[in-house]
Amino acid sequence: MAVRLGLSLPQARQYDLGRDVPHVARAAERIGYDSLWVYERALFPDPPTQGLGGMEGVPWPDQYRAVPEPLVTLTLAAAATERAELGTSVLVAPLHGPFQLAKSLATLDAASGGRVVAGLGTGWSTDEYAAAGVGTFAERGQVLDEIIDVCRAVWGPDPVRYEGRHTRIASSVVGPKPARPIPVLLPAFSGKAMRRLVDRADGWMPIAMAGADRLAQEWRQLQDLAAERGRTRPIRTSVRVNAQYSPKAYDGSDRAPFQGSVDQIVEDLVAHAGIGLEEFFFELQGGMRDARELEDVAAELFEKARAAGV
Repeated sequence: MAVRLGLSLPQARQYDLGRDVPHVARAAERIGYDSLWVYERALFPDPPTQGLGGMEGVPWPDQYRAVPEPLVTLTLAAAATERAELGTSVLVAPLHGPFQLAKSLATLDAASGGRVVAGLGTGWSTDEYAAAGVGTFAERGQVLDEIIDVCRAVWGPDPVRYEGRHTRIASSVVGPKPARPIPVLLPAFSGKAMRRLVDRADGWMPIAMAGADRLAQEWRQLQDLAAERGRTRPIRTSVRVNAQYSPKAYDGSDRAPFQGSVDQIVEDLVAHAGIGLEEFFFELQGGMRDARELEDVAAELFEKARAAGV
């Protein structure tokens, strides 16, 4: 059975938000993509106070200078499409009030006919937490736990009641409800994060960046942990691919996974698809000149992936 394929929506500075997001969303659905994705960057420190990903001296990419709000972006895509799922990869959950985030996700799911996938993470930018965090950066894991609890409560039957550190919901009717249970996916790189995923989430959202063997090893580790902790329900998988597209094939012997021409990206996808994971979605938009190039490359990638049996 072919894996599901998804595409990230245009959020970088070179795109026109109101025009290009609906256009690319419609095009991706027409091409055959199963899902559409957005990411979150709340701000761009200038001058920088922290390196990319918290790594000292690593600059932030220019495309982070004006990233539109993820759920607004997904709403534009929802209105332009009928079938494709609408995912966040990732939404930095502790930058959002738990109750309002739960209600926004439920509203978008109801409006789109049950297509939202909530990929949630804790982020790494201390500047974002200073500007918008519900708690401190050190509390981010605890806040994420509470957000998941609040979402489950708000999305569940009325009356809704919740008592937590940051959120108190008196017995209330809260609507609209999601059209179906919204799947919650987590990246989960550390042992603690993997335990949270196994115990509390619906699925896993890794990044394919170190090769198929490494990803397969991480998947086995997660499955072993699930068995150890007594989880019986399946773990949904959606793999993010930060592709570095080049119109010409990359001829270096040290080519990184998913770097180079469409043919080379498909070659790497074939290797990764054998692991047994359900879905791969491509982050291409940051390196494209405009929406037309993004649509053209996405169409070629989809066609060649299917031709290769993925």
